[in-house]
Amino acid sequence: MIIQITVFSDLQEMRITNVQYCCLSCAITFLPGCSYSYHFQLLLFSSSFACAEVKSSSTLHFAILYCNFAVQQCLSFIRTYDSHVGFSSSETLVPRNQDTGLAELPATVAALKNPNPKVVYDEYNHERHAPGDPSKRAFAYFVLSGGRFIYASLLRLLVLKFVLSMSASKDVLALASLEVDLSSIEPGTTVTVKWRGKPVFIRRRTEDDIKLANSVDVGSLRHPQQDAERVKNPEWLVVIGVCTHLGCIPLPNAGDFGGWFCPCHGSHYDISGRIRKGPAPFNLEVPTYTFLDENKLLIG
Repeated sequence: MIIQITVFSDLQEMRITNVQYCCLSCAITFLPGCSYSYHFQLLLFSSSFACAEVKSSSTLHFAILYCNFAVQQCLSFIRTYDSHVGFSSSETLVPRNQDTGLAELPATVAALKNPNPKVVYDEYNHERHAPGDPSKRAFAYFVLSGGRFIYASLLRLLVLKFVLSMSASKDVLALASLEVDLSSIEPGTTVTVKWRGKPVFIRRRTEDDIKLANSVDVGSLRHPQQDAERVKNPEWLVVIGVCTHLGCIPLPNAGDFGGWFCPCHGSHYDISGRIRKGPAPFNLEVPTYTFLDENKLLIG
């Protein structure tokens, strides 16, 4: 904190002769010190001396009193400011160089006023572990490899689940095909099995049944088919037991032709499953089947 008092006058040995004017100036300057920077200047002009001649010592005495009053007011303001900001009057806000006596600016202020483009950085790596540390690198590789393995396993499971969901389930596959044991079926009898929710008639025909089926005039049939076209083995006849009229289930070993009879509307089928009489338009349907061996039949 610097207090500068400047008195502009023409005084010689406390005598005033032919003074053109007298101006008193009190300047209080707060230079950049701590965290505040203020600049106040108070100029006190004497109206009785401005542009006037001072001819008596009483007038000079009045001017000196006026200047002392201004200085006291400034010092009072400074003490009040010091009490508020926490500095004592003996403290110096701006440090001075002991050699030159000039005020030294703080480092931050000097850096702002005199910027230096040459910025030097240290070559130290401020980390807990130096880069490339073997133990740290091994742990990172372990975590990354484990995470990738887990992600790959999850992706594989998702792909397999999606692909398997598009394929048929075991229940559907079981219904898609049916294996039948033929060893327990006696000649001249008919057994009924369930395949894909439909009844399937399996008849073991005798020699007389085979001769009767082949003796029919195909040209007289509503749905002409040879017996050889409907069987793979003349001894076994495999047909779906659903009437081709309205979907009823015909009765085996019944009707006028020794085959099947539909009691719903009176359709008659012969020993080869061909329609012979009644409203049914087509013969009984023959499913896809294969003989696995002499006594094994696979339907579907």
